[in-house]
Amino acid sequence: MERAAAALVAAFAATDTQAYFDAFSPDADFVFHSEPDRLADRDSYERLWRGWLAEGWRVLSCVSTDAVVHLCGDAAVFVHDVRTTTETDDVAETTTERETIVFHRTADGSVTAVHEHLSPVPPSMEAST
Repeated sequence: MERAAAALVAAFAATDTQAYFDAFSPDADFVFHSEPDRLADRDSYERLWRGWLAEGWRVLSCVSTDAVVHLCGDAAVFVHDVRTTTETDDVAETTTERETIVFHRTADGSVTAVHEHLSPVPPSMEAST
């Protein structure tokens, strides 16, 4: 499960759309503090992502720290702090967030993410990250 989490973060950091979305189950859902609605499935998120790409968006860097994986039978909960720098039309933005991703191991042994939740780091903690 740790390898699945590392591969997902690496694909995001590379703005590798195919590898990133391949890491998610089609029925995965997503809760992002920056979006007004929950994204009910991978297709919904992928449409949003492609819109960002069309606007010139890309990931410049993504650094995962303080990662913890909680194994729960055929599932695992991956929690980490993530500092991401993105760029849209030559304007860079860095965010510091907390992220939880739930992975599931299927009967055939493959591991996919089934839920992602992204939260802002409280302003009082931003100076220490």
